[in-house]
Amino acid sequence: MVVSKKASPAIDRQEAAKRIDNYIAEFHDWRGQGLAELRKIIHEVNPDVVEDWKWMGTPVWSHHGMVAHGNIFKAKVKLTFHHGAQLPDPEQLFNASLTAKMSRAVDIFERDKINVRALKNLLQEAMAYNLTHSVPQSKGSRDI
Repeated sequence: MVVSKKASPAIDRQEAAKRIDNYIAEFHDWRGQGLAELRKIIHEVNPDVVEDWKWMGTPVWSHHGMVAHGNIFKAKVKLTFHHGAQLPDPEQLFNASLTAKMSRAVDIFERDKINVRALKNLLQEAMAYNLTHSVPQSKGSRDI
């Protein structure tokens, strides 16, 4: 009988980062560039954010719990905030999943310009929310 050992969190994080890199690289148009830009902004807000690869193909960013996940669709890039319904959104960036009880999303279309300042503020609010509320931690890796 072979017993498999779970990889260390550092290896899991490296593998998740590689998978996200590959996912972005699959899209040779504005959508890949868009998700890459969102990823860069997330890391600018908090360099300690943890990247995960969940749900059979979704990049997830966590800090003391899941913050957001990104998806590429035919006509848009979607950044979903896990506790978005609880976050203040004075710049009204949320434009999707507005009736969901927990999450909210930002759908970005080809000609949209990202309000980077407002997005960074929203990401900071999401990370602060995780610090002040009891949110589930990611099961795949240790969250910082």
